[in-house]
Amino acid sequence: MTDILAQLPFDELVREVRACTICAESLPYGPRPIVQLSPSSRILVVGQAPGRRVHETGLPFNDPSGDRLRQWMGITRETFYDDRKLAILPMGFCYPGTGKSGDLPPRPECAPAWRSVLLERLTNIGLTLVIGQYAHAWHLPNGKKSVTENVKNWRKYWPDLLPMPHPSPRNNLWLRRNPWFEKEVIPELQKRVSELLSESDR
Repeated sequence: MTDILAQLPFDELVREVRACTICAESLPYGPRPIVQLSPSSRILVVGQAPGRRVHETGLPFNDPSGDRLRQWMGITRETFYDDRKLAILPMGFCYPGTGKSGDLPPRPECAPAWRSVLLERLTNIGLTLVIGQYAHAWHLPNGKKSVTENVKNWRKYWPDLLPMPHPSPRNNLWLRRNPWFEKEVIPELQKRVSELLSESDR
């Protein structure tokens, strides 16, 4: 199946992704894969999975987490939702539902089915933002360490990749305990984002 997908034209592959139902029986609100990408995308945002509001609107990071992420990146909503500049591929493409302590983890079927074949098509990515523990586990060589440890080691992956905490308001305590992140990392992030977007405008 992966070989067949790899041979599809880009637009057709994305249509296949958006029509995916492989874990429909496990999704309390049904499948609605939410991704954003184009062959020219310069920045890749890797989150966890869509939340309830994102599922309802069909727009990734259309919530307070997205507001903070855009602030961290130093970009407008218009730029953020321009797929020619920015791709968004969460670890799970559909809203997994809610558990006792918040949204459930991304469905485990999603990444093995789609991730590699999509990433191989994104040949112009200059920076990948890897957000939260599930994204760290997939994208970092030692990603199963704690989120804090991965983020503290951000220079190890820079400037091609940046491990990040989740921008959710639920992480306000983490940000208060780790003020170095917004003081040291965010200015470097904004500078790198600006460089890449300037290149894409040429």
